[in-house]
Formats: sequence, C-alpha cells, structure tokens
Amino acid sequence: MNLDLEYRPVLGTKTDYGIGIIGAGGIVNAAHLPAYRKAGFNVVGLTDKDVDKANRTARDFEVPRVFPDVDSLLADPAVDIVDIAVPPWHQKELVLKATAAGKHLLCQKPLSNVYAEAVEIVEIAEDRGVKLAVNQQMRWDQAVRASRTLLNRGLLGEPASAVIDVSILTEWRAWPWVLEAGGLDLMFHSIHYFDSMRSLFGDPERVWSTGASYPGHVATGETRSITVFEYSDTFSALVSVNHNNWTEENFATLRIDGTEGYAAGTFGLLYDYPHGRPDTLAWSSRKIDASNTINHRFEERWIPDSFIGPMGELMASIEQDRLPETNGRDNLKTLQLVNAGYRSMVEHRAVAPGEIG
Repeated sequence: MNLDLEYRPVLGTKTDYGIGIIGAGGIVNAAHLPAYRKAGFNVVGLTDKDVDKANRTARDFEVPRVFPDVDSLLADPAVDIVDIAVPPWHQKELVLKATAAGKHLLCQKPLSNVYAEAVEIVEIAEDRGVKLAVNQQMRWDQAVRASRTLLNRGLLGEPASAVIDVSILTEWRAWPWVLEAGGLDLMFHSIHYFDSMRSLFGDPERVWSTGASYPGHVATGETRSITVFEYSDTFSALVSVNHNNWTEENFATLRIDGTEGYAAGTFGLLYDYPHGRPDTLAWSSRKIDASNTINHRFEERWIPDSFIGPMGELMASIEQDRLPETNGRDNLKTLQLVNAGYRSMVEHRAVAPGEIG
C-alpha cells in the first residue's frame, strides 16, 4: 500500500530564476523568504517604501540587494519573477509596471478586492505575454494536498460532505490596512478555504453565505461567517469561521466524508499563529481496511513550507511554457466565489458564481 500522500510541492528542473520582491512586511519575513531559502530559490533583491524595513529584512535573510525603488528592481535583468507582497489596492499599478518590463508575476491574494480590477490585471498579463500566478498557497498546505491525493486515488470514493471549521482569535490590528477594506473574513481569510474547496472539488453551482461583525470590535467587516457550497444533490460543502474565540478551546479542522472513506485533519498554523504546529491528517478507506485509521503528522507547516508551492509552480510553468496551477484565470473563479458570498449576505439568497462579472 502506497502511504506516500505526495503532499510536497513538485518543482521543475530549473529553480534558479531570479526573484525580486516588492514589499518587506510581516508575511515576507514570516513566510516568503523562509520558504525560498528552504527551497534554495534565487532571491536577487527586494524593495520597500520603508527603507529601514527593507534593509533589516535583507540583512536577516542575506538578500544580496536592496533596491531603492520599484523601477530600479524592474530594470535589473537578473530579476525574472516579481513577487508582489503589498495590499491588493496597490497591485494593479505594480502589475502594469512589471508586465511592461517583461517580468513574470507572483501576485498576492486577493488579486484585487474589486472583481473588475482583478479581471483587468489578468488581461494585462495575458496581453503582454507573461506568466501570472496568485499566491493561494493553502492549496499546498499539507492536510489539503494530502487530502487531494486521497481523493484523486479514489480512496475516499465519491465525496458526500466536506467541512472546514475554524474557531480562533484573530488580532486584526496586526494588519491595519485590512481594517480599511470593508469586507473582512471572506476576502482576506476565508478566501483560502474557498480556493482550497475549489482545488479539491471543483466549482460549486451556488453559494450561500451569512456573516456578522463582533460587538465593540475594531473591525467593522465580518469576523464570523458561514458559507454553504452547493455542488449537487449528493454533495455539499461548508466553511464556518469564527475569529472571535477568546477561549483556549480553539480549533481549525478539515473533514471529508466519502462513500468509501473519510479524511479528518487539522490546520496546525491556526492553533498558535504565526508559529503554529504541523498539520495532522487521519484517514481510513474501505478499499484498504475500513477498521484501520492511518494517522499522519507532517514535518512541514503551512507557514513557511506551503509558500514554496506557488513560486515553484510558477517557475515550472515558465520552464514548461504552460499555465501555473493558480493562474489568473483560475483565480478569478475563486474571486467569483468570494464576491458571490458577499452578494448572498446582502440579498439573503444562494448566488451562482457566474452572476459575478
């Protein structure tokens, strides 16, 4: 029996493309650069409006060059890929500049918090002939990727139910720019779960969402949400998220039930963000032995290890001249789900993703 769940990122043969990073904030320090260092990727340099922050980040991760501005980074022929790590409302202007310079792109999620602008970004990259991937790195989270392997091998049979259930305490003040955005959980957090559901099960027919803010909370957007994904008469999925659990009984779980087996996992990162712990996954299959539950505790973690996935996949797509898995067109479908969720909240009905456009 093959117990290798093939959850690690698969890299191409060429992984030395030069990376230039725009932004030196928390996620770059906690995830991007640790992941790239672990994978042996070639980070040429970085830039940030805060020069002290850029210098400090470069020193901590031995990045050879700090560019004084975006234009100088884009002018360097050693930079093949631009890794954009800034708030989404700054992304389009950077995409315009980077594509004009002929650079391939790893964009931050959400691609834009305005759907029409996200479409523009995708079209700009297509028109200028560069590869664009979106950093939906949860697809490479260990529990998610391993579950996809089980599904692809048919060990769970036909999916009948899938649930992502998260109840944690999120300190939104750590991301003050998010508080300015209006919408909160769906656009900036649950978008990970929506994209993961798509990667596991494809696109649903409709979504139904409800959301609420928290009394007296600094954030005005929704910090709790429940979304039902309607796939068919025999399969539906649920994402339930609570960011206001101030107790010690927090959890972040995934469960998939199928006609031949089940998989139940934890997202270790969310138990002590951003340090966390490794994911876990327990599964069983009638096709092997329904009485035998197999338990995995992974060595890697969502942060930083999953961040190897989108960048490595982008490099492979450049080398092989194909679309990356999280290409812009694919990501528009994730953004349709998110925006369908918001429309559902307002109109109190199930919304088809195709209504967004």
